[in-house]
Amino acid sequence: MNDSVYVGNAGKDAALDRGWLLGHFKDASDPRHSEDVEIKWGVHPRGDERAQWVTGEARTALLVLISGRFRVDLPGRDVVLTEQGDYVVWGRGVDHSWYAEEESVVLTVRWPSVPGYKVEERDKVDENESAAGHDHSLSTAAS
Repeated sequence: MNDSVYVGNAGKDAALDRGWLLGHFKDASDPRHSEDVEIKWGVHPRGDERAQWVTGEARTALLVLISGRFRVDLPGRDVVLTEQGDYVVWGRGVDHSWYAEEESVVLTVRWPSVPGYKVEERDKVDENESAAGHDHSLSTAAS
């Protein structure tokens, strides 16, 4: 057995770490540990949305639609992905949020892998995330 090889299923593995398959947050001995890139298999029910906008983004991101209809909210612009393979890329410094207009599966790749951007619960936000400065209305899963 080679410890530098990992074989898995994105749907099953994603459920173990809020969708994230690869990044700095995996144990250093895990072949999925990376300081360079993060990869997420996001499965979102219709109406699912990010709890807060990401502000002060320090990464570049690529989000690819696998299935469904998914909206990425950017300052002054919303991008709606409707066909399999549609994608959007945004760079460092671009604030963003998202909303699943239909049940959706998306693949997100971010680089570099930087600690400090996760929202642990829908109503708790870490110091790097804030809705301030954005005029989009946000609701929690409870509303």
